[in-house]
Amino acid sequence: MYKANNKFLIAAAICTAFAALAHVGCIIFGADWYRFFGAGEQMAQMAEAGHSYPAVVTSVIVIFLAIWSLYALSGAGVIRRLPLLRLALCLIASIFLIRGISFVMLMPMFPENSLTFWLVSSGICLIIGIFYAVGTYQRWAELSGKHA
Repeated sequence: MYKANNKFLIAAAICTAFAALAHVGCIIFGADWYRFFGAGEQMAQMAEAGHSYPAVVTSVIVIFLAIWSLYALSGAGVIRRLPLLRLALCLIASIFLIRGISFVMLMPMFPENSLTFWLVSSGICLIIGIFYAVGTYQRWAELSGKHA
């Protein structure tokens, strides 16, 4: 393992882990949490009615966010090197950045989500994407696998 001092990837890991935990909270605490985080009234009502759909969708998001957090920690050198590390970090950064800037195009597809949801979640995604992108850029040579 190389020296763990990449603050951007560590920040990305922490933010992504918090996002995963917030999604776990939605599964555990149900409709009120879905409403609070702006996931839409339809998701909240399905959760209230006991449908599995909100929990399944949210669980998939939790799994991805947790894996992405591990990749950030791996890129920072905090944990062992994960497979396809450089590619994964580039893809994760891209996904967060695209999600952060493309919300205007996504809004019509999810009309039940509040404007507050879109602005807050998009801002958070943009910041996390910047953390991943800057941290990956800073670690580019080490992430090639030749110096790990």
